Amino acid sequence: MSTAFTETLSGKALAVRIWKYSLRRVLFPLCVLVPFAYFFPKIAIFYAVCGAYDVSRNSGLNFETLRRYFIGNGFPTWMLSPVNVLLDLLSLPYVNKGVYRVEDLPAAYQVEVKRLIQASKEGNLVAQLEERAKQFSRTMVFFRWYGVDMQTFLNMPAFRQPWKYIQTIGVSVFNKKVSTSKHFGFMRASLRILYNLNDMNDDSAYIVVGDKTNYWRTNKLFIFDDTLLHQSVNETNQTRYCLFVDMVRPTPFPGVMRVVISGIRLLTRSFKFIYYQNWKLIEQ
Repeated sequence: MSTAFTETLSGKALAVRIWKYSLRRVLFPLCVLVPFAYFFPKIAIFYAVCGAYDVSRNSGLNFETLRRYFIGNGFPTWMLSPVNVLLDLLSLPYVNKGVYRVEDLPAAYQVEVKRLIQASKEGNLVAQLEERAKQFSRTMVFFRWYGVDMQTFLNMPAFRQPWKYIQTIGVSVFNKKVSTSKHFGFMRASLRILYNLNDMNDDSAYIVVGDKTNYWRTNKLFIFDDTLLHQSVNETNQTRYCLFVDMVRPTPFPGVMRVVISGIRLLTRSFKFIYYQNWKLIEQ
């Protein structure tokens, strides 16, 4: 993910931008994808079918979404599409809705979501984070990371209680006039839950998932499948504080999803800085 901004480039910066553009749009397809399809046609067809299904789940599908998915920042999601297709099958009869209301979740899930939101309100997180977060454009603090409690500078005992379905608990902070680029998550073993902790004054703070837009001023809770193309925007003059939560997706086989989530934790434990390279991670 990267901060969205507009700037005028010249000289070396312009040359670097042109090179990166050419690498993504031209050289990578010609030098990697085409030779792979030629030498491994069956595997290429398999990935083409899985990718076609996967990207077709995005509402408002257009050329830009296809480009981002197959040769842009969605490429890792495409590479994991066979795993995600399998996770979709293992989740049946719970069909992936893409965007959820809390009422769409099983009753036990709803209880945990509401309990977490209540705990965050009682913990007065915004006041505790304000001083540490104001000097950075985007800040993230994690209390729980893929099923394991994390040590942070904030004392939130309510977040340390046992959770059956909630796997990640964090707070993302967007300073004034800060947004992300459009991007895809990579693994569909969980659902992303966002809850805006402070009151926004206008509709310039929102999240877009496909052709759906959620404005934090009018709807504080938003639940979605983050492997869909999405973008978070804060064009207000306020700082935006959101609970950032991952929850095991509804499935008859929650143990399988937890194993996958544990695998993600082990694989990303040493590379968290890559996935959140444009954020300031506050740990201590």
